[in-house]
Amino acid sequence: MLHSVAVLQVVVALAGASGGNQAVATIGDGLALMEARQRIEQAPPAEPQAVAKKTKVPSPEEIAADPSVLPPASAGSNGTHVPHNSSLGRDQIFAHRRSDGGSSAILLTGVALAPTDAPAPVVGAIDAANTIVGRPYVWGGGHASFYSNSYDCSGAVSFALFGGGLIPRPLTSGDLMHWGAPGPGKWITVYANPGHTFAEIAGLRFDTVGDEQGTGPRWHLSTASTAGFVARHPPGL
Repeated sequence: MLHSVAVLQVVVALAGASGGNQAVATIGDGLALMEARQRIEQAPPAEPQAVAKKTKVPSPEEIAADPSVLPPASAGSNGTHVPHNSSLGRDQIFAHRRSDGGSSAILLTGVALAPTDAPAPVVGAIDAANTIVGRPYVWGGGHASFYSNSYDCSGAVSFALFGGGLIPRPLTSGDLMHWGAPGPGKWITVYANPGHTFAEIAGLRFDTVGDEQGTGPRWHLSTASTAGFVARHPPGL
């Protein structure tokens, strides 16, 4: 350390020379680095840490026979215990799809899962629709902006179509009567009339009509009457 101070005094004496300030700064940085290295070398060695005891991981067969053998932290990385129970019946938790065959989405506790072979716009529409499932129905909702706390029928359908990159702005039911190409589509069909609109996306109905859970954007396995509606679809889908 004394040697470092002596060197620094000499450098300060030479500061008046050409480029002296830059030399002082450079050598000062070097001395600081030397001092840091000396402190590291003189520091006492760290005490060895105790090796954590390995926890026996139960085999899949053991877990199947007795789930209680799982360690408490297995429910989450913070060790929080999560009760494995639900108020839903088994028939409400299991995934469902329409029985008419074909490549259709799966309805899992109110959320739609896109088929593995669905095109990207269809997946985007399903994912977007999932984000507003359960929002309340309010007339005009989803029209001032795609993002809203509530939606009406055409606002909800517009949001799904927007998620698939199929429309640039919210459309009314009247607008949707003339949107896209006429007739049903393979993946997406919008049914619209002056008073209501809903969509069939990958074999599930996305609608705001009321059911036992109330009104607002929801997926439905059942079909609805299309009498009095105009069918439209995005070209190619």
